[in-house]
Amino acid sequence: SAIDACETSNGGCSAKAECRRTTPGKRTCICNAGYTGDGIVCIEINPCLENNGGCDRNAECTQTGPNQAVCNCLKGYSGDGKRCTYISLCSQNNGGCSEFAICNDTELTGRTCTCKHNYIGDGFTCRGNIFQELLRNANTSRFYFHLEALSIRDLAGPGPFTLFVPRTNVLNSDPRIKDWTAKGVMAQVLRYHMVGCASLLSNDLRTITNITSLQGDPIHISYSQNSLVLNNKAEIILSDAVGTNGVIHIINQILVP
Repeated sequence: SAIDACETSNGGCSAKAECRRTTPGKRTCICNAGYTGDGIVCIEINPCLENNGGCDRNAECTQTGPNQAVCNCLKGYSGDGKRCTYISLCSQNNGGCSEFAICNDTELTGRTCTCKHNYIGDGFTCRGNIFQELLRNANTSRFYFHLEALSIRDLAGPGPFTLFVPRTNVLNSDPRIKDWTAKGVMAQVLRYHMVGCASLLSNDLRTITNITSLQGDPIHISYSQNSLVLNNKAEIILSDAVGTNGVIHIINQILVP
């Protein structure tokens, strides 16, 4: 009888190939589906090597078997892997930027935050002029309301200004304020906490002994034991809140001219 060339050892074909008899004693080897080669040697086809396996350019192609693969969208993209669309970070919560910042989606970094016109900062924190900033901080908002009540608008100007603000609980509890308001001198007291023509940070204040307030009287500054003290009484407890037209320092007592 005719010799079957495929009878033993799959005819010398690859284990991943089919041995087919042709003429007596002859055979041909054909690689199975999902494999490529001459039949003697058959290699698994990796579809990811060509055209990213049909996945989107913003997807990862992962081989799962012979000529089989799955597509998964990269981080920052959504879709079925064949089609991936960029997820806008800016569409939610302004991308984590400040409410006074513009969020721009960028494919490389995810997004950028830039403070709007008339605001300064890193995009995550943006500050306006110091008049606006007074209202935004619970420690300084009472001072703002006193300025508003007396229509003192100096701080909305271009500045620069340095401001020493007694914190809200001090202004709320000091009995002298009623008296000053009744006597019509409250505006002078408030202006005594403002310095014009200079934006003085705490480092600058350490080198100065006297500055003149908008009210006209000088404020004495001393520095000892890591503390800045005004008129030998009021201590600066929070410093260097910088706005577009000056800087705010919070103090623990009211300055009296």
